[in-house]
Amino acid sequence: MPELPEVETVRRSLLTLVGRRIESVEVWEARLRRPIAADFARRLGGRVIVAIERRGKYLVFGLSDGECLLAHLGMSGALLLQATGAARDPHDHVRLQLSDAVQLTYNDPRRFGLLRVGPLGQLTELDTVGPDPLDERFSVADLAALARGRKKPVKNLLMDQHALGGIGNIYANEILFRARIRPGRQARRLTRRELVGLLDATRRVLRSAIRLGGSSISDYRDGGGRPGYFQLRLAVYDRTGQPCPRCTTAIRRCVHAGRSSFYCPQCQR
Repeated sequence: MPELPEVETVRRSLLTLVGRRIESVEVWEARLRRPIAADFARRLGGRVIVAIERRGKYLVFGLSDGECLLAHLGMSGALLLQATGAARDPHDHVRLQLSDAVQLTYNDPRRFGLLRVGPLGQLTELDTVGPDPLDERFSVADLAALARGRKKPVKNLLMDQHALGGIGNIYANEILFRARIRPGRQARRLTRRELVGLLDATRRVLRSAIRLGGSSISDYRDGGGRPGYFQLRLAVYDRTGQPCPRCTTAIRRCVHAGRSSFYCPQCQR
């Protein structure tokens, strides 16, 4: 599933849509994770895209009538910016025709994504999205408050979308490696020094991944159809038995909350 860096990369790749009018909407397949509403096309047609923002793993397109288009890419979704008349792919489900001969197509082989239109305050999916770890207003004190009293592993905390919006399994593993913290450590046991290092590692890993366009391990591509390259820089994720890039100790794998964790037993404590 695309995580914060991938969704942010998609957002940036679509910013040229701001100021364009949605001239028409075609819905070929409404059966996504949640069925696309019958009035979806009517509520988008004629509106101008005035902003594109990200909330955790969601994209929010601000519209000129005050409503918003909410998009989640699910497991395999892509929002593709194309020239008018581009051939339709079998997994293209929705197409927005915009001014200046541009179209935005939603492609999703697994159909686990989400597309909704409504006032921002009524898009309830956003109600439980935690603070953005890249927001400079989010402090070490805020992270300490989240960790306080938590007996569960720190990796679970990083991946809890109610606590922090946008971090998934790939980046949680990479963040903890950079912070030199084992994924199984109880969050409540982290010292202030470790929390400072964890927040710094979180921002460094996420920003580095954004610079490289995210990680294309499976289906991910940005709005221009381009893959990301951060997967070439992964230090521990899916590298069981391979040497640690810091100390050459073999990377180990364990499971937390049903998800694979990867770590260096020498570097991470």
